[in-house]
Amino acid sequence: MAGTQENSASYIEEREGDRLLLRFEGAWTTYGLALADKALRALRLESVREAALDVSGVSQIDTTGAWLIVRTRMALEAAGASVTLSGSTPARDAVFAKVRHEPAPPEAERGNLLTAQVERLGAGTLSALGDARDLLGFLGHTVIVFARVAAQPGRLRVTATIYHMQKSGFDALPIVGLISFLIGVVMAYQGADQLRRFGAEIFTVNLVGIAVLRELGILLTSIIVAGRSGSAFTAQIGTMKVNEEVDALRTIGLDPMEVLVLPRILALVLVLPLLTFYADIMGLLGGAMMAALALDISVVQFVERLREAITPTTFWVGMVKAPVFAFIIAMVGCFEGLQVTSSAESVGMRTTRSVVEAIFLVIVLDALFSIFFSYVGI
Repeated sequence: MAGTQENSASYIEEREGDRLLLRFEGAWTTYGLALADKALRALRLESVREAALDVSGVSQIDTTGAWLIVRTRMALEAAGASVTLSGSTPARDAVFAKVRHEPAPPEAERGNLLTAQVERLGAGTLSALGDARDLLGFLGHTVIVFARVAAQPGRLRVTATIYHMQKSGFDALPIVGLISFLIGVVMAYQGADQLRRFGAEIFTVNLVGIAVLRELGILLTSIIVAGRSGSAFTAQIGTMKVNEEVDALRTIGLDPMEVLVLPRILALVLVLPLLTFYADIMGLLGGAMMAALALDISVVQFVERLREAITPTTFWVGMVKAPVFAFIIAMVGCFEGLQVTSSAESVGMRTTRSVVEAIFLVIVLDALFSIFFSYVGI
């Protein structure tokens, strides 16, 4: 019998042939286990075929004591014995299960590298198709909400719409203007440097005017807005989702699509054409300044040449894209915000996805617009 103090951890060992019975008694807690631990380690287990562990006499037990009993059972099983445990309770069974360390499952056999890559590609494709399906469903829901509000204009939240117009439009003027101005400078400088070889520097005005008005103005503005406002939409709605504010809106009978999504989409659809017009002006201004410095073309000459080089169609080709791009950016931002789960990590992940998806869709749509305009001869 292990243990010398009253009510300390002890056990009684009984052997009958190849059968072993261990009756555990006393308090199997941390402070009284030294002697019991030493005695259990010294048990002879080689000839044991059947073992019974009786813990009905244990008055107290903690995880350390439970581990000693579990360790003894595992040692008996490793020696080939059939082990039964009796006298336990559901609470003690839970402790035994908690401290029992099951062997780690064997590592899955590594497959062929090519097979792994194909599997990864397939999983990524299925995930992308699922996201596209969900986004398409969200588009349909958005259109229904727009139709409902159009039929009942009183449901539109004008104050929220104006607030988001200010945040997405007016507050974006400095960064949009600066980048557009610098792009105009770069286009004029690089164009002049290449056209000078052919003695055609004057066509730098044509290059800047057509590139800025047809493509660069709207494309750069959309990318800036996607990174600035689209990400903000996702972060704002995502944080509300984490804080269960979106569920609270539903509880009090408000539709989150009308309260959160519609004002943001409508605000961006209204302000992006204005931002695009502003970006066009700043891009042309940057080109005119560089033309004056590098080519000795005055602003008056630049404007006269620009009038000859472009038509109203050139301007409207860029402007017609703005509402479409705005709708896509705002819709993706709101969609990803509503997909956030209850964690801060999810907010960051969805915000990143929002920016990447919005920019990707904007560039794809821009390419489709270019193909269409080329096909119809515009």
